Amino acid sequence: MTIDATLFDMDGLLIDSEILWHQAEVEIFGALGVPLEDANERSTKGLFVGEVVNYWFAQYPWTGPTPDVVVAMLLQRVGDLVEEKGVLLPGALRAIDLASERGPVALASSTPIALIERSLNHFGIRDRFATLSSAEFEPFGKPHPGVFLTAAASIGATPTSCLVFEDSAAGVLAAKAGRMTVVAVPVAADRPLPAFGLADLVLANLDELSTAWLDDAFGR
Repeated sequence: MTIDATLFDMDGLLIDSEILWHQAEVEIFGALGVPLEDANERSTKGLFVGEVVNYWFAQYPWTGPTPDVVVAMLLQRVGDLVEEKGVLLPGALRAIDLASERGPVALASSTPIALIERSLNHFGIRDRFATLSSAEFEPFGKPHPGVFLTAAASIGATPTSCLVFEDSAAGVLAAKAGRMTVVAVPVAADRPLPAFGLADLVLANLDELSTAWLDDAFGR
């Protein structure tokens, strides 16, 4: 089926924020006795923040702040870090613009909506998206396709007519479970993960996105 709409993930795809999430998690979980300092990459990339907190709490139960409080602490710290030193990833604006020329564009992220808004407003790109969808409001986060299905419906698109841009393995699995076409942009360390073999196109960065490939996908 021809593509006629595009859904973008946010963290690690448009904004170089995975390293900021990792910094926040090392700081906050570390203070609670969770040993994350030796991890170079986020093993929970693509999951909803509440799932991340529950994941680590199950392995290293702490006393003190409840999981809900830790979620709020993480979101505040990540937002602060995005505003202090966050940057857009190479090709992000160009990819959004190219997609917008070909049909409606929406954002679908595991990040809670308040932090999505805060991050997009910081970079002045909120208005580039017709709608914003967060896994915060879904029964399940990625790799469940719920947030992508909601995003598609929000712009009147059928799932099979949507193109998804994702950087995480969980996000690719979610989009493919929703029967969507996927462009994956993993970091080099993640590229060997089997999930990326399901993507319709794998790029090193969004600067590599070809207008010819998009024209073909959109039936131009």
